[in-house]
Amino acid sequence: MYDDLSEEVGVFDFDEFADHLLDQGLEASPSQLHGCLSGLLAAGAPDEPEFGLDALAQSMNLDLFGELSERVMQLYSVTALALQDDEFTFIPLLPGDEEEISLRAAALADWCEGFLAGFAFRIAANEPVAGTLSADVGEVLRDIAAMAQAESGADESEDDAEDSFIELVEYLRVAVVNVFMESSATAAECLLTSDTARSLH
Repeated sequence: MYDDLSEEVGVFDFDEFADHLLDQGLEASPSQLHGCLSGLLAAGAPDEPEFGLDALAQSMNLDLFGELSERVMQLYSVTALALQDDEFTFIPLLPGDEEEISLRAAALADWCEGFLAGFAFRIAANEPVAGTLSADVGEVLRDIAAMAQAESGADESEDDAEDSFIELVEYLRVAVVNVFMESSATAAECLLTSDTARSLH
């Protein structure tokens, strides 16, 4: 299903999203946008496309319309599927490998910034989940916050910078999926506890 949907709508096309954002006069990058959607989902947000669009507007003040809004909802759905996929298909939306490493590193920082905004927005509205997240999640969030401030090192060779970038992206993929899995399990447990409590009354 993930493959079919991603091929149908082409939602992971960085340049296409950049063009849409530019057309609407928005300064946000495609990476920042996808990071925010991923952060919402990783914090236990429902996977309904309309929720993702509305939450993006509230958390990042991005009022999207037209084809871009449709693409964002498709991107949200595909991201939700990827986070749940046993084949580990979740990939941050970043510029292609043909772009300079400095540009890709900046996009990675944007992605992390967006992720933290989306995660914080959802957690603020979901206190039962927020109160039960593990220390491991806190460590991941601190790492992502550090990555949001990172820049490609001026004293690094291009090969070293490329290797560092690849390692950071791979860490991010694993870390975000793990946070998503823990948040999902916690949300399900909170819901079960709430349902049990209601049935006892």
